[in-house]
Amino acid sequence: MFAPLVAMLASLRTAALFGVEAYPVCVEVDVSFGMPGFTMVGLPDASVRESRDRVRSAIRNSGFTFPPHRVTVNLAPADVRKAGSSFDLPIALGILAASGVVERRQITNLVLLGELSLDGSIHATRGVLPIAVAARRDGLAGILLPSANASEAAVVGGLDVLAVSSLADAVRTLNH
Repeated sequence: MFAPLVAMLASLRTAALFGVEAYPVCVEVDVSFGMPGFTMVGLPDASVRESRDRVRSAIRNSGFTFPPHRVTVNLAPADVRKAGSSFDLPIALGILAASGVVERRQITNLVLLGELSLDGSIHATRGVLPIAVAARRDGLAGILLPSANASEAAVVGGLDVLAVSSLADAVRTLNH
């Protein structure tokens, strides 16, 4: 007897910058049966498309299994170009959430951002202050970001700042 085909979907929040303004971006990740592959849609520029390799290596080098299935990442809204490496962490966490490693598949009360190194460590990112201001304005609970950016985000009152130094640290924080 065949096992039922079950697609796993995760949805997370991040943000992008347009000049000095931050705008919300929803990262939707679907892990489903099919030919293994990693597809990214939603007008990612070259720096975002390159995140596929960083994310795959960071997941593996952090002790997690990259799913041997079809992975589709949608960066919504689809009509706005996304640029920069700060999408790495939310994409990786979305893959891990869709795979069941991160226990919550819908993480809508936090903004997640950070650039991943191949070893799973997280590098500082730019534009944290306007993103934190936008998160507070939108009534979100907090922001999960690189430890190096924590003091910048802490300037914005009324927002929980969750500073992490690695992908494994981010998974532990979200599962706590």
